[in-house]
Amino acid sequence: MSKRDGVDNVPGDGKRRPTRRSRPGAKPASGAAKPDPGSVGDPGRSSSDSPRSGKSGAGPAGPRSGKSGSAAPRPGKSEPSASRSSRSEPPASRSGQSGSSAPRSGQSGPSASRSGRSGPPPSRSGKSGGPTAPRSGKRGPGSAAPRFAKPLTTGSILGWTALSAIVPGAAHLRAGHRRTGLVLVSLYAVLVLAVLAYGLVVADDLSNAAAFADDGMMVAVVVIASLGALAWFALLVTSYVALGPNRLPQQGQMVTGIVVGVLCVAVMSPFALAASSTLTVRDTLGGIFPSEPDSDQPTVAQNPEDPWDGKDRVNFLLIGGDAAGNRTGVRTDSMNVASVDLKTGSTVLFSLPRNLQHVRFPTTSPLHKQFPNGFMADLPNGGLLNEVWQYANDNPQIAGGKNKGPRALMDAIGYTLNLKIDYYMLMNMYGFADLVDAIGGLKIKVEQDVKWGGHFGTAGTIKAGYRKLSGEQALWYGRSRVGSDDFSRMARQRCVIGAFAQQATPTVILSRFNKIAGAAKKLAQTNIPRHLVSPLVELAVKVKDAKITSLQFVPPDFYSGRPDWAKIRTATKKALNDSRRPARQAQTAGVSASPSVTGSTPVKTRAAAPTQTPTQNTQKNAGTIDDLCGL
Repeated sequence: MSKRDGVDNVPGDGKRRPTRRSRPGAKPASGAAKPDPGSVGDPGRSSSDSPRSGKSGAGPAGPRSGKSGSAAPRPGKSEPSASRSSRSEPPASRSGQSGSSAPRSGQSGPSASRSGRSGPPPSRSGKSGGPTAPRSGKRGPGSAAPRFAKPLTTGSILGWTALSAIVPGAAHLRAGHRRTGLVLVSLYAVLVLAVLAYGLVVADDLSNAAAFADDGMMVAVVVIASLGALAWFALLVTSYVALGPNRLPQQGQMVTGIVVGVLCVAVMSPFALAASSTLTVRDTLGGIFPSEPDSDQPTVAQNPEDPWDGKDRVNFLLIGGDAAGNRTGVRTDSMNVASVDLKTGSTVLFSLPRNLQHVRFPTTSPLHKQFPNGFMADLPNGGLLNEVWQYANDNPQIAGGKNKGPRALMDAIGYTLNLKIDYYMLMNMYGFADLVDAIGGLKIKVEQDVKWGGHFGTAGTIKAGYRKLSGEQALWYGRSRVGSDDFSRMARQRCVIGAFAQQATPTVILSRFNKIAGAAKKLAQTNIPRHLVSPLVELAVKVKDAKITSLQFVPPDFYSGRPDWAKIRTATKKALNDSRRPARQAQTAGVSASPSVTGSTPVKTRAAAPTQTPTQNTQKNAGTIDDLCGL
């Protein structure tokens, strides 16, 4: 099949390069080549019929070698039974090879020649005949697992995916995606360290947490929580896919897919809860604190550097009202003024009895014209302090407009104490019962049996001793007058407030947050503007750790039937001055370092003989609120 021009023809009209001549000095072929008994070529065909064979009877040397038929294989070649490159299969040959590996053309011996078979030449990458085995040390097609890893099972895929929810990047490292895994682990470590650092800063100074009460910050928290939920969802999905669940049987793929879907929902739940709770707080604060300032308050520019407009003290009127569905209007049965030092948080509580008679109004108040000598001074047994709010609301033509009850009461109490009342907070006592239930009840030491319900205590009796009171019991414990007087009731009310302040810990608030927020919306009414919520939280943190003193205007030092206004103002000024002293000095001056003490040192002033109050004060003095209430 060869032409005389020395160019070999191959099937398919292809041409091969001319055969090379033997080098001078090369060993000549020793005789005519005999058919190779170990050749795998077709029987009966001589080696000269092979297109690139270098063996012939008397012709020129083979194409790529001048060696004789008995020449040894090239150095580095394996034995005939071994593969060319440690493979168990014959390597692909550009010129076609037989089923078993053979030395290059021109070599003789037990192995067959490279082109010892007739027929069409094999493809460049085709391997002919013989059993094949995968390449040693190489990954199989589609395999992403490292060489040392064991095949993943259904349980291992679920385990690594779940671990990625806690340690992002773990599944990627297991799947062999080291760069992605290391990046995820590094980012997660930085995030955890940042959160821990901020937590330590907040724990060291709780006033830093006041920033979260800002409306813009709460919106940012909602956005961050939403993005976090999506990021963790994507993390779990990509971790699951990286582990190659498609190599599992069909049943394993179904099981892992369902479990990972449930796991994604579980991982997103904390973020959804954080966003939902933040929105609840935002909605609650928006329902309690007005966005617009009180029309009766002077307009003050919002200054983040000085939110309190240069004041040294802020005076809050804390009111407990008894509005209910079966009653008309609001009666303010509990009235306390909290005067707070803005720098130190030192606070003085002034408690005024509900039956304080004939209070007076400043000249700037519209009610001063109506009652120049005191509120309903013409009524010997009327004109009580707890009637001012409702009177102003019922008579807008006298009070200067609608819903002027809060302003009228602030004016009357501020004029009585010679203080400017800045803001008020009304707490509905029936809503307070829901709030107590929301935190799980109050633990209080009951000094003596207290009957509650109606005018005769027919609903039940709160037995003496250490008790955990429900919301309804705590309400009646602070309101019942069966077998006691107004002043004893005032002490119990402050005991309830003190117990709530101590037992409503951050842990309790977080665990029962939605219930507390729902009860708070029904409970509170205030004129504190919305932009002061963050400064108010910061101030509350200062008050928590500062000194709190108390002064009650109750018999025998003060009588509510015919009050000595000068004496009340002098005692108020003295209590404020004493609050700046150390706690021990304040107590020796007659002002307690606790809101539970019921009197102060009387100031001697000339005044008319006081009129006996309708109810006697039978309350016993106590050193601290813990002694009184057993907190």
